[in-house]
Order: sequence, then C-alpha cells, then structure tokens
Amino acid sequence: QVRLVESGGGLVPPGGSLTLSCAASGRGFSNYAIGWFRRASGKESEFVASISWSSGTTDYLESVKGRFTISRDNAKNMVWLQMRSLKPENTAVYHCATTCIRGNREPGRFDSWGPGTQVTVSS
Repeated sequence: QVRLVESGGGLVPPGGSLTLSCAASGRGFSNYAIGWFRRASGKESEFVASISWSSGTTDYLESVKGRFTISRDNAKNMVWLQMRSLKPENTAVYHCATTCIRGNREPGRFDSWGPGTQVTVSS
C-alpha cells in the first residue's frame, strides 16, 4: 500500500506562488496515477489535477489550467503541484491521492489519501 504525505502549504498573497509536494512511501507508487484535490471550508472535495503513472498524461480543472502544473518523479516517489497566480478562492486543504483508474476525477474512486496541507491565499 502506498502512503502519502503532503507538504508545502502556507499563507501567500493573491498573485503569489506555492509548490506543493506529495511524498510517497510503500510499494507500487509508480503503478498509480496521482491526483490533487482540494477541500475548502464547508465545501466538497474538488478535483484539481492528475498525472498518469508515466507522466504522459495530465488533466487539470479548467479554472487552474495555465496556472497550475503537476509533475512527478517516480525514482524519488514524489509528485508536485506548482501553483502560481493564486487567488483567494484557491484557499483550501490540498490532498494528493492514488488511483488505478485512467482519467479519473471522482474522489470516491481514489484509494490512498494524504492528510493534506493548508493553502491560504490572503492579503
């Protein structure tokens, strides 16, 4: 089983940038696609981005396209989410998660989840 831990969150002003990290441990990391989700206070979990096991395919929420970039290094068991031009509405707890399902955006169909890292966009 793959275990995930996110880091890199924090407080950033509007227009700022952050890079979130997702560190994996356990076996089989390179077999999974990885997704990033966010949950704002009082709202449902929302798909943000995903990357296939080979990094050949990425998928983004429309509102973050061109501002967020997902990447991974299977040799390091790491996934990153680079976020720029952040907006207050991007404030949320961000989680990474594994899935075996190609093109998946549904939280319920992701398997292992990290505890999350808080991103706050505020002046």
